[in-house]
Amino acid sequence: MADMGAFRDAVSRWAAGGPGGAAGDLAVQLGVRTAVLLEGLSDLAAVEALAAQRGRDLAAEGVCVVAMGGAMSVGRYAGLLGPPGLGLRLRGLCDEGEQSFYDCGWKRARAPQRGFFVCVADLEDELIRALGTARVEEIIRAEGDLRAWQTFLRQPAHHGRPRQQQLRRFLGTKKGRKIRYGRLLVETLDPEQAPAPLDDLLTSL
Repeated sequence: MADMGAFRDAVSRWAAGGPGGAAGDLAVQLGVRTAVLLEGLSDLAAVEALAAQRGRDLAAEGVCVVAMGGAMSVGRYAGLLGPPGLGLRLRGLCDEGEQSFYDCGWKRARAPQRGFFVCVADLEDELIRALGTARVEEIIRAEGDLRAWQTFLRQPAHHGRPRQQQLRRFLGTKKGRKIRYGRLLVETLDPEQAPAPLDDLLTSL
């Protein structure tokens, strides 16, 4: 039986230049009504973790969360999934530095301009500020990454930087780490601690 993962895969193939028929058929079959356009897999992990924490089944609600592989792809995805393409409602989450790509993508797709939410720096930065650096370091220790974290701190390039910047950089130093911690940091949040862009995105769905 087809699921939202199959729809995501079909959309990725379509965005890469393949035919769009399968994506259109699956959208109808699965009752997809909203596409959430995210820059990468770490953002997807965080969004899905917060939805689960709040007892929501996004797929059952007709919401597909899509990791595009970079903000520069948003125009392509918005055009395929939004009003010019499948006609889905668009939502999104982006870093402050990538907002211009989302502004242009939303405009080209003739989608409502405030359908996406902007993180200061990036989502990892938002999560670290929400939890506090001491709590994030506790999570790193609990996950068995203390030695890697200590090695990172000894590198001259990171000396003197604020702890929050060090943590944010550390999460991006190893493949897969941002994805894993995107989920872990969200799962550690108290209900009232969710960063505003992430909270607003979930509320809008």
